[in-house]
Amino acid sequence: MYWWGPFVLILAFFGMEFMAWATHKFVMHGNMWYFHKDHHQVEEGFFEKNDVFFLIYAIPSWLCIMLGMIYQFYVPVWIGFGIAAYGFAYFLVHDVYIHRRFKWLRDIDHPYFYAIRKAHKVHHKHTDKEHGECFGMLIVPPKFYREAKKSYQSKNNLR
Repeated sequence: MYWWGPFVLILAFFGMEFMAWATHKFVMHGNMWYFHKDHHQVEEGFFEKNDVFFLIYAIPSWLCIMLGMIYQFYVPVWIGFGIAAYGFAYFLVHDVYIHRRFKWLRDIDHPYFYAIRKAHKVHHKHTDKEHGECFGMLIVPPKFYREAKKSYQSKNNLR
């Protein structure tokens, strides 16, 4: 057992937040807007063209795990699991909690999650590829967290 494996997984997981931010800002709202557009401009159906971006993260994750196991070089394996963990978190937070594509996680009552939804709503107020803001998923700009905390406290009669 390599003691550093979980550490590499955690680094890869949090590194993915920055990779996802850059991909979202420069790729999805750039040359690949064709695939991302239907995520901002609602169209009929359960699936979106935007769902193709799953492959952009799933393929490197799978390759890291597979090749690392084949060549018994375990750093890429842990990186692959970190990418996969971020993908799972993305699915739960973005698709399930924010966009309500499934009926789970609707009753989360915490300022951090309010802030995530608020930042994402601000992102979606722009229906074109320009003038976007709030491209991340887990790291929320402080102003949204402050707003969410205030509304949470007033809603729950807290100081």
